[in-house]
Amino acid sequence: MKDNAHCSHGPSAGIPGGLARNHARDMLVSPVRSLALLICGICAAAPPAVLDRDAFRHYVEEFNAVPTPDVASFVPDSQSWEWLKEKIPFLSCPDPDVERTWYYRWWAFRKHIRKTPDGFILTEFLRPVKHATDHNAISCALGHHIAEGRWLRDPRYIDSYLDFWLRPASGGLHRHYHQFSNWTAAAVYERYLAGGRKQAMLDLFEALVLDYETWEKERLLDSGLFWQHDVRDGMEESISGGRKAKNARPSINSYMYGNAWAIARMAQLAGRPDTARRFDAKAAALKRLVEKELWNPDRKFFETRLESGGLANVREAIGFTPWMFGLPSKGRGFEQSWKQLMDPEGFFAPFGPTTAERRHPGFAIAESGDDCQWNGPSWPFATTITLKALANLLQQGPQRAITIDDYFKTFVIYARSHRLVLPDGRRIAFVDENLNPLTGAWHARSRKITKNTFYGRGDHYNHSSFADLLITGLAGLRPRADSTVELHPLIPAGAWDWFCLEGVPYHGHALTILWDRTGSKFKRGAGLRLFVDGRLAAHSNRLGPLRAKLP
Repeated sequence: MKDNAHCSHGPSAGIPGGLARNHARDMLVSPVRSLALLICGICAAAPPAVLDRDAFRHYVEEFNAVPTPDVASFVPDSQSWEWLKEKIPFLSCPDPDVERTWYYRWWAFRKHIRKTPDGFILTEFLRPVKHATDHNAISCALGHHIAEGRWLRDPRYIDSYLDFWLRPASGGLHRHYHQFSNWTAAAVYERYLAGGRKQAMLDLFEALVLDYETWEKERLLDSGLFWQHDVRDGMEESISGGRKAKNARPSINSYMYGNAWAIARMAQLAGRPDTARRFDAKAAALKRLVEKELWNPDRKFFETRLESGGLANVREAIGFTPWMFGLPSKGRGFEQSWKQLMDPEGFFAPFGPTTAERRHPGFAIAESGDDCQWNGPSWPFATTITLKALANLLQQGPQRAITIDDYFKTFVIYARSHRLVLPDGRRIAFVDENLNPLTGAWHARSRKITKNTFYGRGDHYNHSSFADLLITGLAGLRPRADSTVELHPLIPAGAWDWFCLEGVPYHGHALTILWDRTGSKFKRGAGLRLFVDGRLAAHSNRLGPLRAKLP
Protein backbone atom coordinates (compact mmCIF):
# COMPACT_ATOMS: atom_id res chain seq x y z
CA MET A 1 0.00 0.00 0.00
CA LYS A 2 3.03 2.25 0.30
CA ASP A 3 2.97 3.24 -3.39
CA ASN A 4 -0.79 3.73 -3.38
CA ALA A 5 -1.47 5.55 -0.17
CA HIS A 6 -4.21 7.76 -1.56
CA CYS A 7 -6.16 4.95 -3.20
CA SER A 8 -9.15 3.13 -1.75
CA HIS A 9 -9.41 -0.38 -3.16
CA GLY A 10 -12.63 -2.12 -4.11
CA PRO A 11 -13.37 -5.79 -4.69
CA SER A 12 -11.79 -7.42 -7.75
CA ALA A 13 -13.51 -10.64 -8.70
CA GLY A 14 -12.11 -11.96 -11.98
CA ILE A 15 -14.00 -12.27 -15.25
CA PRO A 16 -12.71 -13.62 -18.58
CA GLY A 17 -10.80 -11.33 -20.90
CA GLY A 18 -11.26 -7.63 -21.44
CA LEU A 19 -15.03 -8.00 -21.26
CA ALA A 20 -15.26 -7.21 -17.58
CA ARG A 21 -13.78 -6.87 -14.16
CA ASN A 22 -16.15 -7.63 -11.28
CA HIS A 23 -19.53 -7.33 -13.02
CA ALA A 24 -21.46 -8.25 -9.87
CA ARG A 25 -21.65 -4.66 -8.61
CA ASP A 26 -23.39 -2.89 -11.46
CA MET A 27 -23.05 0.87 -11.39
CA LEU A 28 -26.49 2.50 -11.40
CA VAL A 29 -26.51 5.88 -13.13
CA SER A 30 -28.85 8.53 -11.75
CA PRO A 31 -31.56 9.98 -14.03
CA VAL A 32 -29.83 13.38 -14.04
CA ARG A 33 -26.50 11.86 -14.98
CA SER A 34 -28.16 9.64 -17.59
CA LEU A 35 -29.63 12.74 -19.25
CA ALA A 36 -26.24 14.45 -19.24
CA LEU A 37 -24.64 11.36 -20.75
CA LEU A 38 -27.19 11.30 -23.54
CA ILE A 39 -26.60 14.95 -24.33
CA CYS A 40 -22.81 15.10 -24.23
CA GLY A 41 -21.43 11.78 -23.01
CA ILE A 42 -20.05 13.21 -19.81
CA CYS A 43 -21.11 15.03 -16.69
CA ALA A 44 -19.39 16.60 -13.72
CA ALA A 45 -16.69 19.23 -13.82
CA ALA A 46 -14.21 19.49 -16.66
CA PRO A 47 -10.83 17.82 -16.12
CA PRO A 48 -7.91 19.96 -14.99
CA ALA A 49 -6.14 21.97 -17.64
CA VAL A 50 -3.03 19.82 -17.72
CA LEU A 51 -2.83 20.07 -21.50
CA ASP A 52 -3.29 23.12 -23.69
CA ARG A 53 -5.53 21.62 -26.34
CA ASP A 54 -4.74 24.32 -28.88
CA ALA A 55 -1.13 23.11 -28.84
CA PHE A 56 -2.32 20.07 -30.84
CA ARG A 57 -4.27 21.92 -33.49
CA HIS A 58 -1.34 21.77 -35.91
CA TYR A 59 -1.96 18.04 -36.38
CA VAL A 60 -5.46 18.64 -37.71
CA GLU A 61 -4.26 21.45 -39.96
CA GLU A 62 -1.65 19.05 -41.34
CA PHE A 63 -4.25 16.34 -42.00
CA ASN A 64 -6.63 18.80 -43.63
CA ALA A 65 -3.90 20.01 -45.98
CA VAL A 66 -4.30 16.91 -48.19
CA PRO A 67 -8.02 16.87 -49.10
CA THR A 68 -9.94 13.73 -49.99
CA PRO A 69 -12.43 14.81 -52.70
CA ASP A 70 -16.00 13.56 -53.06
CA VAL A 71 -16.42 12.65 -49.40
CA ALA A 72 -19.54 13.87 -47.59
CA SER A 73 -18.73 13.54 -43.88
CA PHE A 74 -21.19 14.70 -41.23
CA VAL A 75 -18.40 16.91 -39.86
CA PRO A 76 -16.41 18.37 -42.78
CA ASP A 77 -12.67 18.91 -42.57
CA SER A 78 -13.20 22.65 -42.11
CA GLN A 79 -15.01 21.95 -38.82
CA SER A 80 -12.92 18.97 -37.73
CA TRP A 81 -10.73 20.77 -35.18
CA GLU A 82 -13.62 22.25 -33.22
CA TRP A 83 -15.40 18.88 -33.25
CA LEU A 84 -12.33 16.97 -32.06
CA LYS A 85 -11.56 19.56 -29.41
CA GLU A 86 -15.00 19.00 -27.91
CA LYS A 87 -15.42 15.24 -28.39
CA ILE A 88 -12.15 13.34 -27.85
CA PRO A 89 -9.67 12.71 -25.04
CA PHE A 90 -6.33 14.46 -25.54
CA LEU A 91 -2.90 12.84 -25.46
CA SER A 92 0.60 14.13 -24.90
CA CYS A 93 3.51 11.67 -25.00
CA PRO A 94 7.24 11.69 -25.85
CA ASP A 95 6.88 9.53 -28.99
CA PRO A 96 5.89 11.85 -31.88
CA ASP A 97 4.66 8.93 -34.01
CA VAL A 98 2.30 7.66 -31.31
CA GLU A 99 1.01 11.17 -30.56
CA ARG A 100 0.52 12.05 -34.22
CA THR A 101 -1.25 8.77 -34.94
CA TRP A 102 -3.60 9.35 -31.98
CA TYR A 103 -4.89 12.60 -33.47
CA TYR A 104 -4.84 11.25 -36.99
CA ARG A 105 -7.01 8.24 -36.13
CA TRP A 106 -9.58 10.43 -34.37
CA TRP A 107 -9.55 12.81 -37.34
CA ALA A 108 -10.11 9.86 -39.69
CA PHE A 109 -12.81 8.33 -37.45
CA ARG A 110 -14.70 11.63 -37.58
CA LYS A 111 -14.43 11.57 -41.36
CA HIS A 112 -16.43 8.32 -41.47
CA ILE A 113 -19.45 9.57 -39.49
CA ARG A 114 -22.44 9.97 -41.79
CA LYS A 115 -25.90 11.29 -41.04
CA THR A 116 -28.44 9.35 -43.09
CA PRO A 117 -32.25 9.01 -43.24
CA ASP A 118 -31.70 5.96 -41.01
CA GLY A 119 -29.68 7.92 -38.45
CA PHE A 120 -25.94 8.17 -37.83
CA ILE A 121 -23.71 5.42 -39.17
CA LEU A 122 -19.98 4.88 -39.57
CA THR A 123 -18.56 3.83 -42.90
CA GLU A 124 -15.60 1.59 -43.59
CA PHE A 125 -14.76 3.11 -46.97
CA LEU A 126 -15.13 6.85 -47.50
CA ARG A 127 -16.40 6.32 -51.04
CA PRO A 128 -19.00 3.84 -52.32
CA VAL A 129 -17.97 0.21 -52.80
CA LYS A 130 -20.03 -2.51 -54.45
CA HIS A 131 -20.20 -4.88 -51.47
CA ALA A 132 -21.60 -2.26 -49.07
CA THR A 133 -25.25 -1.98 -48.08
CA ASP A 134 -27.43 1.08 -47.44
CA HIS A 135 -25.50 4.35 -47.11
CA ASN A 136 -22.21 2.50 -47.88
CA ALA A 137 -22.30 0.70 -44.53
CA ILE A 138 -20.42 -2.57 -43.96
CA SER A 139 -20.67 -4.67 -40.78
CA CYS A 140 -17.19 -6.23 -40.88
CA ALA A 141 -15.43 -3.81 -38.50
CA LEU A 142 -18.49 -2.97 -36.39
CA GLY A 143 -16.81 -4.27 -33.22
CA HIS A 144 -13.80 -2.03 -33.79
CA HIS A 145 -16.06 0.96 -34.43
CA ILE A 146 -17.92 0.37 -31.15
CA ALA A 147 -14.66 0.01 -29.21
CA GLU A 148 -13.23 3.22 -30.62
CA GLY A 149 -16.44 5.23 -30.46
CA ARG A 150 -17.11 4.46 -26.79
CA TRP A 151 -14.39 6.99 -25.89
CA LEU A 152 -16.12 9.92 -27.59
CA ARG A 153 -17.83 12.41 -25.30
CA ASP A 154 -21.04 11.91 -27.26
CA PRO A 155 -22.79 8.53 -27.38
CA ARG A 156 -25.29 9.44 -30.11
CA TYR A 157 -23.21 8.22 -33.02
CA ILE A 158 -22.70 4.67 -31.74
CA ASP A 159 -26.23 4.49 -30.29
CA SER A 160 -27.67 5.26 -33.72
CA TYR A 161 -25.20 3.02 -35.55
CA LEU A 162 -26.16 0.04 -33.38
CA ASP A 163 -29.83 0.67 -34.06
CA PHE A 164 -29.06 0.71 -37.79
CA TRP A 165 -27.75 -2.86 -37.67
CA LEU A 166 -29.73 -4.38 -34.79
CA ARG A 167 -33.05 -2.52 -34.78
CA PRO A 168 -33.80 -1.28 -38.30
CA ALA A 169 -37.19 0.18 -39.13
CA SER A 170 -37.96 -2.95 -41.15
CA GLY A 171 -37.75 -5.09 -38.00
CA GLY A 172 -35.43 -7.97 -37.10
CA LEU A 173 -31.75 -7.53 -37.94
CA HIS A 174 -30.48 -5.52 -40.90
CA ARG A 175 -30.61 -7.74 -43.98
CA HIS A 176 -26.85 -7.42 -44.61
CA TYR A 177 -25.72 -7.50 -40.99
CA HIS A 178 -24.54 -11.13 -41.22
CA GLN A 179 -22.58 -10.50 -44.38
CA PHE A 180 -19.53 -10.68 -42.08
CA SER A 181 -18.68 -12.34 -38.77
CA ASN A 182 -19.03 -10.09 -35.73
CA TRP A 183 -18.49 -9.82 -32.00
CA THR A 184 -21.18 -7.17 -31.50
CA ALA A 185 -22.61 -8.41 -28.19
CA ALA A 186 -19.13 -8.51 -26.65
CA ALA A 187 -18.40 -4.99 -27.96
CA VAL A 188 -21.72 -3.66 -26.65
CA TYR A 189 -21.00 -5.10 -23.20
CA GLU A 190 -17.50 -3.57 -23.21
CA ARG A 191 -19.06 -0.25 -24.15
CA TYR A 192 -21.37 -0.52 -21.14
CA LEU A 193 -18.37 -1.20 -18.88
CA ALA A 194 -16.78 2.06 -20.02
CA GLY A 195 -19.90 4.22 -20.04
CA GLY A 196 -22.06 2.73 -17.29
CA ARG A 197 -25.21 3.21 -19.39
CA LYS A 198 -27.01 0.01 -18.45
CA GLN A 199 -30.37 0.77 -20.03
CA ALA A 200 -28.82 1.71 -23.37
CA MET A 201 -27.21 -1.74 -23.41
CA LEU A 202 -30.33 -3.61 -22.27
CA ASP A 203 -32.39 -1.89 -24.97
CA LEU A 204 -30.35 -4.02 -27.41
CA PHE A 205 -30.60 -7.25 -25.40
CA GLU A 206 -33.35 -8.98 -27.39
CA ALA A 207 -31.71 -8.06 -30.69
CA LEU A 208 -28.39 -9.48 -29.53
CA VAL A 209 -30.04 -12.74 -28.48
CA LEU A 210 -31.66 -12.89 -31.92
CA ASP A 211 -28.27 -12.16 -33.48
CA TYR A 212 -26.68 -15.12 -31.69
CA GLU A 213 -29.51 -17.52 -32.43
CA THR A 214 -29.45 -16.50 -36.11
CA TRP A 215 -25.74 -17.32 -36.29
CA GLU A 216 -26.54 -20.73 -34.80
CA LYS A 217 -29.06 -21.36 -37.59
CA GLU A 218 -26.68 -20.14 -40.29
CA ARG A 219 -23.24 -21.34 -39.24
CA LEU A 220 -23.35 -24.01 -36.51
CA LEU A 221 -21.75 -27.38 -37.32
CA ASP A 222 -22.85 -30.71 -35.86
CA SER A 223 -19.64 -30.60 -33.80
CA GLY A 224 -20.87 -27.50 -31.97
CA LEU A 225 -18.29 -25.22 -33.59
CA PHE A 226 -19.14 -22.41 -36.00
CA TRP A 227 -17.94 -22.38 -39.60
CA GLN A 228 -17.23 -19.45 -41.87
CA HIS A 229 -15.91 -18.71 -45.35
CA ASP A 230 -12.68 -16.73 -44.99
CA VAL A 231 -14.12 -13.92 -47.14
CA ARG A 232 -17.08 -13.61 -44.73
CA ASP A 233 -14.59 -13.35 -41.88
CA GLY A 234 -13.28 -10.36 -43.82
CA MET A 235 -10.11 -12.42 -44.41
CA GLU A 236 -10.15 -13.55 -48.03
CA GLU A 237 -7.28 -15.35 -49.77
CA SER A 238 -6.06 -16.83 -46.46
CA ILE A 239 -3.82 -19.91 -46.40
CA SER A 240 -6.27 -21.92 -44.30
CA GLY A 241 -9.54 -20.78 -45.85
CA GLY A 242 -11.45 -20.31 -49.04
CA ARG A 243 -14.34 -18.30 -50.40
CA LYS A 244 -16.52 -21.43 -50.40
CA ALA A 245 -14.86 -23.54 -47.68
CA LYS A 246 -16.97 -24.14 -44.56
CA ASN A 247 -14.11 -24.32 -42.08
CA ALA A 248 -14.23 -23.96 -38.30
CA ARG A 249 -12.02 -20.93 -37.78
CA PRO A 250 -10.59 -19.58 -34.49
CA SER A 251 -11.92 -16.13 -35.41
CA ILE A 252 -15.67 -16.71 -35.59
CA ASN A 253 -15.60 -19.25 -32.75
CA SER A 254 -13.81 -16.77 -30.47
CA TYR A 255 -16.28 -14.05 -31.44
CA MET A 256 -19.23 -16.32 -30.64
CA TYR A 257 -17.71 -17.29 -27.30
CA GLY A 258 -17.34 -13.59 -26.46
CA ASN A 259 -20.89 -12.90 -27.59
CA ALA A 260 -22.38 -15.76 -25.54
CA TRP A 261 -20.43 -14.74 -22.44
CA ALA A 262 -21.51 -11.10 -22.82
CA ILE A 263 -25.18 -11.98 -23.38
CA ALA A 264 -25.10 -14.05 -20.19
CA ARG A 265 -23.83 -11.02 -18.25
CA MET A 266 -26.52 -8.81 -19.81
CA ALA A 267 -29.17 -11.38 -18.92
CA GLN A 268 -28.08 -11.23 -15.27
CA LEU A 269 -28.46 -7.44 -15.30
CA ALA A 270 -31.84 -7.78 -17.03
CA GLY A 271 -33.14 -10.16 -14.36
CA ARG A 272 -33.24 -13.10 -16.78
CA PRO A 273 -31.46 -15.91 -14.87
CA ASP A 274 -32.64 -18.70 -17.21
CA THR A 275 -31.22 -16.88 -20.23
CA ALA A 276 -28.01 -16.18 -18.32
CA ARG A 277 -27.56 -19.88 -17.55
CA ARG A 278 -28.35 -20.86 -21.14
CA PHE A 279 -25.73 -18.53 -22.61
CA ASP A 280 -23.16 -19.34 -19.94
CA ALA A 281 -23.58 -22.97 -21.01
CA LYS A 282 -23.10 -22.01 -24.67
CA ALA A 283 -19.92 -20.11 -23.82
CA ALA A 284 -18.55 -22.99 -21.73
CA ALA A 285 -19.26 -25.48 -24.51
CA LEU A 286 -17.51 -23.32 -27.12
CA LYS A 287 -14.52 -22.87 -24.81
CA ARG A 288 -14.12 -26.64 -24.46
CA LEU A 289 -14.48 -27.20 -28.20
CA VAL A 290 -12.03 -24.47 -29.20
CA GLU A 291 -9.42 -25.79 -26.76
CA LYS A 292 -9.97 -29.39 -27.89
CA GLU A 293 -10.65 -29.11 -31.61
CA LEU A 294 -8.78 -25.98 -32.74
CA TRP A 295 -5.61 -26.36 -30.68
CA ASN A 296 -2.70 -27.98 -32.50
CA PRO A 297 -0.56 -29.48 -29.71
CA ASP A 298 2.37 -30.10 -32.06
CA ARG A 299 2.50 -26.56 -33.38
CA LYS A 300 1.25 -25.05 -30.10
CA PHE A 301 -1.26 -22.77 -31.79
CA PHE A 302 -4.99 -22.37 -32.35
CA GLU A 303 -5.65 -23.25 -35.99
CA THR A 304 -8.48 -23.64 -38.46
CA ARG A 305 -10.13 -27.06 -38.67
CA LEU A 306 -10.91 -27.82 -42.28
CA GLU A 307 -14.11 -29.18 -43.74
CA SER A 308 -12.21 -32.41 -44.41
CA GLY A 309 -11.70 -32.86 -40.66
CA GLY A 310 -8.00 -32.12 -40.19
CA LEU A 311 -6.26 -28.99 -38.93
CA ALA A 312 -4.88 -26.54 -41.47
CA ASN A 313 -1.33 -26.87 -40.12
CA VAL A 314 -0.58 -23.18 -40.53
CA ARG A 315 -0.25 -20.54 -37.85
CA GLU A 316 -2.28 -17.46 -38.72
CA ALA A 317 -2.97 -14.26 -36.77
CA ILE A 318 -6.52 -15.48 -36.09
CA GLY A 319 -4.93 -17.95 -33.67
CA PHE A 320 -4.38 -15.06 -31.24
CA THR A 321 -8.06 -14.08 -31.30
CA PRO A 322 -9.20 -16.33 -28.39
CA TRP A 323 -7.32 -14.12 -25.91
CA MET A 324 -9.29 -11.05 -27.02
CA PHE A 325 -12.20 -12.64 -25.15
CA GLY A 326 -10.24 -14.41 -22.40
CA LEU A 327 -11.15 -17.82 -23.78
CA PRO A 328 -8.02 -19.99 -23.22
CA SER A 329 -7.64 -21.67 -19.83
CA LYS A 330 -4.62 -20.66 -17.81
CA GLY A 331 -1.91 -23.14 -16.90
CA ARG A 332 -2.45 -25.49 -19.84
CA GLY A 333 0.31 -24.19 -22.10
CA PHE A 334 -1.85 -22.20 -24.52
CA GLU A 335 0.20 -19.06 -23.83
CA GLN A 336 3.11 -20.63 -25.73
CA SER A 337 1.40 -19.40 -28.90
CA TRP A 338 2.61 -15.89 -28.13
CA LYS A 339 6.25 -16.82 -28.64
CA GLN A 340 5.43 -16.68 -32.35
CA LEU A 341 4.50 -12.99 -32.31
CA MET A 342 8.08 -11.74 -31.95
CA ASP A 343 9.72 -14.55 -33.96
CA PRO A 344 10.96 -13.35 -37.40
CA GLU A 345 10.02 -16.78 -38.77
CA GLY A 346 6.64 -16.39 -37.13
CA PHE A 347 4.72 -13.09 -37.25
CA PHE A 348 7.29 -10.41 -36.48
CA ALA A 349 8.03 -7.84 -39.21
CA PRO A 350 9.37 -4.27 -39.09
CA PHE A 351 6.09 -2.68 -40.20
CA GLY A 352 3.51 -4.80 -38.40
CA PRO A 353 2.60 -8.39 -37.54
CA THR A 354 2.02 -10.58 -40.56
CA THR A 355 -1.30 -12.39 -40.99
CA ALA A 356 0.40 -15.76 -41.51
CA GLU A 357 3.65 -17.20 -40.21
CA ARG A 358 6.56 -16.27 -42.45
CA ARG A 359 8.08 -19.76 -42.42
CA HIS A 360 5.05 -21.30 -44.16
CA PRO A 361 5.43 -21.94 -47.93
CA GLY A 362 2.06 -20.31 -48.55
CA PHE A 363 3.20 -17.00 -47.04
CA ALA A 364 3.07 -14.22 -49.65
CA ILE A 365 3.21 -10.42 -49.70
CA ALA A 366 2.99 -9.78 -53.43
CA GLU A 367 1.63 -6.36 -54.31
CA SER A 368 -0.18 -7.72 -57.35
CA GLY A 369 -3.36 -9.71 -57.73
CA ASP A 370 -6.19 -9.40 -55.24
CA ASP A 371 -5.58 -6.47 -52.87
CA CYS A 372 -7.41 -8.26 -50.07
CA GLN A 373 -4.86 -10.94 -49.24
CA TRP A 374 -4.62 -12.43 -45.76
CA ASN A 375 -1.79 -14.84 -46.55
CA GLY A 376 0.97 -12.57 -45.26
CA PRO A 377 0.34 -8.80 -45.53
CA SER A 378 -0.17 -6.88 -42.29
CA TRP A 379 -3.78 -5.79 -41.73
CA PRO A 380 -4.60 -3.15 -39.12
CA PHE A 381 -7.84 -5.10 -38.48
CA ALA A 382 -5.81 -8.14 -37.36
CA THR A 383 -3.17 -6.08 -35.57
CA THR A 384 -5.92 -4.43 -33.49
CA ILE A 385 -7.28 -7.81 -32.40
CA THR A 386 -3.78 -9.14 -31.68
CA LEU A 387 -2.83 -6.14 -29.54
CA LYS A 388 -6.11 -6.24 -27.63
CA ALA A 389 -5.72 -9.98 -27.05
CA LEU A 390 -2.13 -9.50 -25.85
CA ALA A 391 -3.14 -6.69 -23.49
CA ASN A 392 -5.72 -9.00 -21.92
CA LEU A 393 -3.13 -11.72 -21.45
CA LEU A 394 -0.54 -9.41 -19.88
CA GLN A 395 -3.02 -7.65 -17.61
CA GLN A 396 -4.47 -10.87 -16.18
CA GLY A 397 -1.44 -12.33 -14.46
CA PRO A 398 2.08 -13.68 -14.96
CA GLN A 399 3.13 -15.97 -17.80
CA ARG A 400 6.47 -16.65 -19.46
CA ALA A 401 5.75 -16.55 -23.17
CA ILE A 402 5.74 -12.81 -23.88
CA THR A 403 6.47 -9.54 -22.10
CA ILE A 404 5.26 -5.97 -21.75
CA ASP A 405 8.31 -4.92 -23.79
CA ASP A 406 7.01 -7.05 -26.67
CA TYR A 407 3.58 -5.45 -26.43
CA PHE A 408 5.07 -1.96 -26.40
CA LYS A 409 7.32 -2.67 -29.38
CA THR A 410 4.39 -4.07 -31.40
CA PHE A 411 2.17 -1.11 -30.51
CA VAL A 412 4.82 1.43 -31.55
CA ILE A 413 5.40 -0.40 -34.84
CA TYR A 414 1.65 -0.24 -35.45
CA ALA A 415 1.61 3.50 -34.74
CA ARG A 416 4.53 4.12 -37.11
CA SER A 417 2.92 2.15 -39.90
CA HIS A 418 0.29 4.91 -40.28
CA ARG A 419 2.27 6.71 -42.97
CA LEU A 420 2.31 7.19 -46.73
CA VAL A 421 5.07 8.76 -48.79
CA LEU A 422 3.70 10.99 -51.57
CA PRO A 423 5.43 11.32 -54.95
CA ASP A 424 6.92 14.65 -53.88
CA GLY A 425 8.55 13.01 -50.85
CA ARG A 426 6.12 14.23 -48.19
CA ARG A 427 5.12 11.72 -45.51
CA ILE A 428 1.48 12.04 -44.55
CA ALA A 429 -0.58 10.33 -41.85
CA PHE A 430 -2.49 7.49 -43.47
CA VAL A 431 -4.13 4.11 -43.02
CA ASP A 432 -5.36 1.80 -45.75
CA GLU A 433 -6.52 -1.80 -46.03
CA ASN A 434 -3.25 -3.75 -45.70
CA LEU A 435 0.46 -3.19 -46.10
CA ASN A 436 3.70 -4.89 -46.93
CA PRO A 437 5.05 -5.80 -43.47
CA LEU A 438 8.66 -5.65 -44.69
CA THR A 439 8.60 -2.25 -46.43
CA GLY A 440 5.59 -0.42 -44.98
CA ALA A 441 4.13 0.20 -48.46
CA TRP A 442 0.34 0.03 -48.56
CA HIS A 443 -1.19 -2.56 -50.88
CA ALA A 444 -3.87 -0.54 -52.60
CA ARG A 445 -5.88 -0.17 -55.73
CA SER A 446 -4.86 2.68 -58.04
CA ARG A 447 -4.54 5.99 -56.25
CA LYS A 448 -4.65 9.38 -57.94
CA ILE A 449 -2.70 12.29 -56.51
CA THR A 450 -2.95 15.67 -58.21
CA LYS A 451 -1.22 18.53 -56.44
CA ASN A 452 -2.75 18.41 -52.96
CA THR A 453 -5.74 16.20 -53.73
CA PHE A 454 -5.83 12.56 -52.83
CA TYR A 455 -8.05 9.84 -54.24
CA GLY A 456 -8.05 6.08 -53.60
CA ARG A 457 -10.40 3.28 -52.59
CA GLY A 458 -9.00 2.73 -49.09
CA ASP A 459 -8.09 6.30 -48.09
CA HIS A 460 -8.19 6.64 -44.27
CA TYR A 461 -9.73 3.18 -44.05
CA ASN A 462 -11.95 2.69 -41.00
CA HIS A 463 -11.38 -1.02 -40.44
CA SER A 464 -9.45 -1.10 -37.15
CA SER A 465 -8.93 0.85 -33.94
CA PHE A 466 -6.08 2.75 -32.32
CA ALA A 467 -7.38 5.01 -29.55
CA ASP A 468 -9.08 2.12 -27.77
CA LEU A 469 -5.80 0.19 -27.77
CA LEU A 470 -3.92 3.12 -26.28
CA ILE A 471 -6.54 3.80 -23.60
CA THR A 472 -7.07 0.20 -22.48
CA GLY A 473 -3.63 -1.21 -23.26
CA LEU A 474 -0.83 1.34 -23.19
CA ALA A 475 -2.46 3.62 -20.57
CA GLY A 476 -4.07 0.56 -19.01
CA LEU A 477 -7.65 1.61 -18.23
CA ARG A 478 -9.58 -1.64 -17.62
CA PRO A 479 -13.30 -0.85 -17.77
CA ARG A 480 -15.44 -2.37 -15.02
CA ALA A 481 -19.12 -2.42 -14.10
CA ASP A 482 -18.59 -1.28 -10.53
CA SER A 483 -17.37 2.04 -9.14
CA THR A 484 -13.69 1.12 -9.16
CA VAL A 485 -11.30 2.62 -11.69
CA GLU A 486 -8.56 0.12 -12.51
CA LEU A 487 -5.34 0.93 -14.34
CA HIS A 488 -2.76 -1.56 -15.56
CA PRO A 489 -0.42 0.34 -17.93
CA LEU A 490 1.61 -1.61 -20.47
CA ILE A 491 4.56 0.77 -20.80
CA PRO A 492 7.89 -0.83 -19.84
CA ALA A 493 9.98 0.75 -17.11
CA GLY A 494 12.21 3.41 -18.63
CA ALA A 495 10.42 3.54 -22.00
CA TRP A 496 8.63 6.86 -21.39
CA ASP A 497 9.40 9.43 -18.71
CA TRP A 498 5.98 11.04 -19.08
CA PHE A 499 2.61 10.97 -20.77
CA CYS A 500 -0.83 12.47 -20.16
CA LEU A 501 -4.18 11.18 -21.35
CA GLU A 502 -6.79 13.78 -20.44
CA GLY A 503 -10.58 13.90 -20.58
CA VAL A 504 -11.39 10.19 -20.92
CA PRO A 505 -15.17 9.74 -20.41
CA TYR A 506 -15.84 6.97 -17.90
CA HIS A 507 -19.12 6.21 -16.08
CA GLY A 508 -20.21 9.83 -16.36
CA HIS A 509 -16.89 11.21 -15.12
CA ALA A 510 -13.76 12.60 -16.78
CA LEU A 511 -10.51 10.74 -16.13
CA THR A 512 -6.98 12.03 -16.52
CA ILE A 513 -4.19 9.44 -16.48
CA LEU A 514 -0.83 11.10 -15.96
CA TRP A 515 2.67 9.63 -15.67
CA ASP A 516 5.54 11.97 -14.83
CA ARG A 517 8.63 10.15 -13.57
CA THR A 518 10.23 13.21 -11.96
CA GLY A 519 7.21 15.53 -11.72
CA SER A 520 8.99 18.17 -13.79
CA LYS A 521 7.00 17.77 -17.02
CA PHE A 522 3.42 18.49 -15.88
CA LYS A 523 4.09 19.98 -12.42
CA ARG A 524 1.44 17.74 -10.81
CA GLY A 525 3.81 15.63 -8.75
CA ALA A 526 6.01 12.65 -9.52
CA GLY A 527 4.74 9.20 -10.46
CA LEU A 528 1.52 7.81 -11.85
CA ARG A 529 -1.55 9.88 -11.02
CA LEU A 530 -5.24 9.34 -11.67
CA PHE A 531 -7.56 12.35 -11.58
CA VAL A 532 -11.35 11.99 -11.56
CA ASP A 533 -13.22 15.16 -12.50
CA GLY A 534 -10.07 17.16 -11.80
CA ARG A 535 -9.45 15.73 -8.32
CA LEU A 536 -6.60 13.39 -7.45
CA ALA A 537 -8.10 9.95 -6.83
CA ALA A 538 -4.98 7.76 -6.63
CA HIS A 539 -1.25 7.86 -7.18
CA SER A 540 1.75 5.57 -7.21
CA ASN A 541 5.47 6.14 -7.33
CA ARG A 542 5.84 3.60 -10.11
CA LEU A 543 4.24 2.97 -13.48
CA GLY A 544 2.16 -0.05 -12.58
CA PRO A 545 -1.31 -1.21 -11.48
CA LEU A 546 -3.44 1.38 -9.70
CA ARG A 547 -7.02 1.53 -8.43
CA ALA A 548 -9.36 4.19 -7.13
CA LYS A 549 -13.03 4.65 -6.30
CA LEU A 550 -15.28 6.90 -8.34
CA PRO A 551 -16.99 9.66 -6.33
